[in-house]
This record gives sequence, C-alpha cells and structure tokens, in this order.
Amino acid sequence: MQLTEELRLPDRAERLFHALDRTVQPGRSYRLMEFCGGHTHALCHFGLLDRLPSSIRMIHGPGCPVCVLPIGRLQQAIDLAIHQRVMLCSYGDLLRVKGRSHQSLQSARSLGADVRVVYGPMDALALAKKHPDREVVFLAVGFETTTPMTAATVEQARKESIRNFSVLCNHVLTPAALSALLSATKDPVQVDGFIGPGHVAAVIGSDAFSAISQTFSKPIVIAGFEPIDLLASLLHLIELLNQGQSIVLNDFARAATPEGNRRAQAIIHQVMELRDSFAWRGLGELANSALRLRDSYRDYDAEHRFSLSTESIPDHRACRCPDVLRGSCIPTDCTLFGTACTPDSPLGSCMVSAEGACAAYFLHRPQRLLRKVHVTSSPSTP
Repeated sequence: MQLTEELRLPDRAERLFHALDRTVQPGRSYRLMEFCGGHTHALCHFGLLDRLPSSIRMIHGPGCPVCVLPIGRLQQAIDLAIHQRVMLCSYGDLLRVKGRSHQSLQSARSLGADVRVVYGPMDALALAKKHPDREVVFLAVGFETTTPMTAATVEQARKESIRNFSVLCNHVLTPAALSALLSATKDPVQVDGFIGPGHVAAVIGSDAFSAISQTFSKPIVIAGFEPIDLLASLLHLIELLNQGQSIVLNDFARAATPEGNRRAQAIIHQVMELRDSFAWRGLGELANSALRLRDSYRDYDAEHRFSLSTESIPDHRACRCPDVLRGSCIPTDCTLFGTACTPDSPLGSCMVSAEGACAAYFLHRPQRLLRKVHVTSSPSTP
C-alpha cells in the first residue's frame, strides 16, 4: 500500500510533467504507443493524457485480449454453450461482447445456456470436479500474462485425470502483434517508440522485446501501471528518442527481469505450442502469433474435443474498433462512440472490456477535460 501511495503522489507527478515539458525538443513531434490496455486506462483515469506536452501524441495499441479476439472465435464459445450444452466458463468481460447476429454469452445465458463467470481457469477446473457429469469448457483469452495459469490448470487436470474439463485456447503473443503493427503495408501506423507492458515482461522478460527494437529501430520502455510509473517511462522514452537510441529499457524492474519468469515459461512450453496462424481483430491473420495445446494434451483441447472450426464473421460495419486497435484512430473518431455504443449498450469489444480504449475514453476522459488533473485514486485494474 505504501508503494502504491508513493506512485500516486501529486507533487511527484507534477515534477515529471515539468521534466517532460523541458525534455521535448521544440518543433518536434513524438508519436508514442502504449501497447497495453491497462496503460490506456491509467492514462485516461489519472488525466495524464490531458497534461502531456502537446508535442506528445499517445497512440493506443492492441493490448486488450478481449478486444482483439475475433468474432468467429467468440462465436465458437457461444455455440458450445447453446448447442453442445456445456458449462462454459469465462471472464466477465467476455459476456457482453457481440458475436453473430448480436448474440453474446450473456444472451446465451438468458436463453438457458450454462455460462459461468470465473476469475481464472482453476475456478473452472473446480467446477469440473464438482460436476463430473457435465462437460466444462474454459474460454481462455489473454496475452502472456495469463497464459501460464491456463497451462498449469491443464497440467493439473491431466495429473488428476479430470476428463470432463477442456480449454478453448485463444492466448496470443505480444511480440507478434508489435511486429505486425510495424511491418504493416496497408494503413501503416507511424510510431516513434513504445511503452511496453510490464506484466507481460514479468513473464517473458524485457529481453524478449530486444529483437523488435533492433529490427525496427524503435526504443521500447517497459512500464508499470501507476501514474508515476507511466510518466517516468514516458520521460525516459523521450530521452531515448532525443538521443537516437533504439534499445529496450526496463522501468519495471520491481517485477520484470531481462530473462523473465523461467518457471512460467517452462509450463507454457510444456503444454502449448505456436499456432501456424491466428486471426486478430484489427490486425488480421498473423503467423505464429498465438498458442494452442500440444497434441500430447489434445484431450483437454475443446477445439479437438468438439471438432470446432472457426468462422470468419465481420465486425459491425460502422464500428471502428479494428481501427482503434491498429492505432489508426482514437475512440472519439467513431461515429458510434457515446451514442449507439456505450458501456451499458456496447456494439464494439473496445467499449466492453476493462482494458478497451473506448471504455477508457467514455468512463474517464470527459470529466477530466472539465477539471484540473489531480493524481489521487486508482483505475479499475483488470
């Protein structure tokens, strides 16, 4: 608690704002992307976006696992719940995301499907043990942060010979998404440097971002999620750009190391392997960008158990969530934002998720534009 309070002190934030004002070079613009949706929410919640120097433009990235899940993959889960009558376990954020014909896991539940909200895969495994006569499927989404727990749960299920449990695996990989953004030939986004996700680096290590930094000549600063974390990392990123350095700087050393969590990496490698290709909302089909269960664990793979195929389903024609995820626009550029699409009645996944940029803008930015920034309270952490 003491560390958290120190990382939200208004006077420390004020000093960093002044340091940023002094460090940006006259006449120069800085296009910086915060990859992670948690960073986007912190920037909006604490009013940091509205206090940054005008030469700094923050570009919001695709680091929201619920947002980047394409409709076809979500529809697999909805169909399982409705037609296969499984007990479908999911994180709460996913319940209101729209599938085909405005279906959702929430609407499936209202029609009698057994959809349960859980805090993690071990909760789903506990339900499988409690209900041995039911097929229990855990809808697994997330970047490298949540992947180790899914892998560990699958290994635990095999160790205990629990046969009525399986995972619909949609875990995706951060470096692949960064590479896709920087190598895009259609509608490319111009980014000078990145604020990297601290929680991902805690698992895969800050060194995992070095190849991207070197290949594309972009500095990356790994940051924590408190306002002082973000402001300090932005300052360091501006300094690297001023110096012309394209390196990875780890500002989240209290949780992330260069090599990462070897134990977490080992359980992922044991249970999972790369998919040849995976469709991302906003980024399209990306090679080697997601994980699936290895053949030796296929008995716990819901795609194999229920012979699932993936249907390509387009997003709502007017929804600009794919553009927001690519960094091509900001949420308020969408004509649906705040009118037809709100957190109470979302059309796009970016308005649903606790890490979605549209939700961050709707919940936090309007009131921040009306009053002076005062760094005191915490954002809702997914």
